[in-house]
Parts: sequence; C-alpha cells; structure tokens
Amino acid sequence: MVYLAKYVTVSAKIEAELRKKLAELGIKPSEIIRKSLEKEVEERMKQELYKKVEKASKIITKVGKDAWIRAIREGRKQR
Repeated sequence: MVYLAKYVTVSAKIEAELRKKLAELGIKPSEIIRKSLEKEVEERMKQELYKKVEKASKIITKVGKDAWIRAIREGRKQR
C-alpha cells in the first residue's frame, strides 16, 4: 500500500535581500522551512511528553513502593 501525503501551502514573508541571497546560494526556502517546522514540532512534542512524564512521576511517587509491589504481585497472580 502506497501512502500519498497531503500537502498544504504555508507562506512566510522575508526581506527581498534575504531572498536574493537564498537564490544566489541555490538554497530552496521550502526545504529549509519544512525541515525547521518538522524540528520544531518534534521538539514541542518532546516537551509535552516530558511534562506528562513529570506529572505521572509525581503521582507514582505518592502511591509508594509497597503499593506498587502489591499491585505487580496481584497482576501476576491473575495471569
């Protein structure tokens, strides 16, 4: 099965001088913008995950070691 990505157009305004330099250097702005946005999304997702892990960690530490051990043993018995 071949997956076809759906694309949308995103635009950004830059100074004419920067656009000229990009062209002179053969840099395609679309590639740079795409990679930059992908990197930013990945970073933000990591930050969100970290926040969730921190929150879960606080909850887990409140439960206590003995309660975790009991829960694991009960789970094993139910198998």
